[in-house]
This record gives sequence, C-alpha cells and structure tokens, in this order.
Amino acid sequence: MKIVSAIKRVPDEIQQRLITRFTDAEFIFCHGIDEARHYIGEADVFITYGEDLDAQKIKAAKKLKWIMVLSAGMDKMPFEEISERNILVTNVKGIHAQPMAEYAISMLLQVSRKAKELMDFEQRHEWNRQPVMNEINGRTMVLLGTGAIAQEVARLAKAFNMKTIGVSKSGRMRDHFDQVFPVDQIDLVLPLGEFVVAVLPSTPETQHLLRADHFKKMPDHCVFLNMGRGDLVSSEVLLEAVAESYISHAVLDVFEEEPLPEEHPLWSEEKITVTPHISGLSPHYVPRGFALFEENLEVFLSGEGTLRNIIDPKRGY
Repeated sequence: MKIVSAIKRVPDEIQQRLITRFTDAEFIFCHGIDEARHYIGEADVFITYGEDLDAQKIKAAKKLKWIMVLSAGMDKMPFEEISERNILVTNVKGIHAQPMAEYAISMLLQVSRKAKELMDFEQRHEWNRQPVMNEINGRTMVLLGTGAIAQEVARLAKAFNMKTIGVSKSGRMRDHFDQVFPVDQIDLVLPLGEFVVAVLPSTPETQHLLRADHFKKMPDHCVFLNMGRGDLVSSEVLLEAVAESYISHAVLDVFEEEPLPEEHPLWSEEKITVTPHISGLSPHYVPRGFALFEENLEVFLSGEGTLRNIIDPKRGY
C-alpha cells in the first residue's frame, strides 16, 4: 500500500513514527501538491488539505481508496468525482476546537475591553482613559453551530458565567449549552445574543443564511464573530449591519473572497475587526492531525474498529 502526503513540512518524528509502525505501507512525504501530483497515480491513500484536489487529480488517482483531509472545511473538494469512485473521505474535525475557541474568546474580550482603541492610544503615546469598558461576564452567547468547535467555545464561555445558546440543524442538546434550538427557530434566538459566534460549515443550506433582517433582530450592543465560512453572510450585509448600528461590532476571520482584496471596504470600517483566516492556526495543528490519521490508518489496515470523521461526499460534511 502506498500512502502519499501533500502536506508541507511534516516533522521528521511524525514521518519516522508512521514508517516504523506501519511497515507494510510505503510512505511518500511531499512538499506540497506540485510534488505530490507526480505520485498521486500510485497512491492508495492521499493526505491533503483538500483545496489542492480537483477533478483531474481524482481522475489520475486510479488506485485511490482513501483521502485523508487535514482540514475540517472541504467546500472546494471535487465530491462528485469522489462519490462516483466511492472513495473514502475522512477529515480532522475536532482538532481545531482548542485554538479556535481561544481565538473566539480572545477577540470578544478585545472588543469588550477596547483593545484596538488602546493600541491606537499607545502608538500615539496618548494617556486616554475615556474608552468605555465592558465585561463579557454573565452575558448571553448564541452559537451558530453546535459541533466540536462550538462546544469548546461554550465550555470556555462558562468560565465567564455566560449563558450559552446553540443553533443547529437538528436542535439536539449538546455539552456546555444551556439551550439548543433548531435553525428554523433562529429568529427567536438572535434577539437574545449579546455575542453571536458563527462556526457553521459551507453548505447549500448555510450559504447567505444570515441576511440584514437577522442582524436587525440582534441587540444593538451585540458583537458578531464569524470563524466558520465566509459565505454565511455577504460583505454588503455586514457593512450595513455596522453602519446602521444593528450591531455594535463584527469580528471576521473568514470572507466570501480570500485573500480579502486590499481595497475592500471591510478593511477600513472602524466597527469591523479583520483577521486573515487564522483562528485555527496552532503549532499543534499538524501533530494533532497526523495523530488522528494514525488512529484511522490502524483501523483502515486491520479492518478492526471504527473510522473517525467519515465524510458523506453527497453532503460535503
């Protein structure tokens, strides 16, 4: 069995651990897709971030049985061709939970404690105590999505005595939530959200799910944070929401177009904080991803146990 990785800079200790443990497999560790494409035709298993795969590469991968995606979002994957070939797809859903939850809490604290203004005063050497500070303690957080990332955000929010309300497709109760509602009741939930945190994937159901009317339902002191997918809400709606004071601030880590163009108005809007899709970055990301792959590879080769994070190609998640 040949296992080809397109992941750049896989640490030597991870490579050696896999080679030593799985002696019946041949591993080829490549520095990105440009190198890996020369071996994809021989691969039984392909490790990728997902966005580097297209229909042509799937067609060339004649022997491919399993795609391991070192990412949670897979909206750019050629699922039609994958489904036709009945290729197994798994991802690393869950390993983003800790860094993304820390990002969410840190950004909400920055907005509440006026970090942008304070840093501006610091740069100008200005002793200014006028910014009105707020607390997140005891407030209500609405989370759009109730998966592993949202659950970790909710868990950390509980350290600040926050009430946590989830919105999901099913409305099933999850750990660390006080209440969970189905998405068809979102209009009833948004007025409660002093902080609204979106961690939804990109699916036909979630694309442009949030419209201007939804932001009008949020409290005018609400802080909205999106670290799921950029097509949840259009840039025009976000700009309207802050310009018309439907909400007080928006923190955006994902966008309809990435990289965000230099001239885009989101950059210059004072009530919007822009970060370049970095909420999930962590020095532990690749080790955690390969630990999950190693666990699944043992199941895949032995036929014993249950594979984690199997993706339905027809649904894309």
